[in-house]
Amino acid sequence: MPTTSPSVSISEPAVLIRINQMYSPMLSTEALYEATRGVWVIGERRNKVCYALAVANGIVREVYAVHSWHPAGTTPYATRPKHDVDYKGRWEFIGEVAPPAVREKYVDRSVAHYFSRGAANPIMYVNS
Repeated sequence: MPTTSPSVSISEPAVLIRINQMYSPMLSTEALYEATRGVWVIGERRNKVCYALAVANGIVREVYAVHSWHPAGTTPYATRPKHDVDYKGRWEFIGEVAPPAVREKYVDRSVAHYFSRGAANPIMYVNS
């Protein structure tokens, strides 16, 4: 029986990134980061976000502090092959796991209410 996670409201400038197709509870920490950080069709608002939240099935799986954005395929990946990340017109970020105080607010919480039913775009800006 699936458990329900409590909903959370995001208070920082953030981007929610849905990684449903790549997500598995068995992903390594590094693979989860690499699935979240690239490669996205994402606009200039990306430069206003402080955090990227990895979202799978409406639940925040991890939170990353975003340090910088780069054209897709221009920074190294350890768990994804080059052909999987080298797309013109797309972007990837470099970052690190967010501080514990930020992670504790969001990890394992539902953000499903931020996405419209049937919405296909994996990217959702919040507070940016």
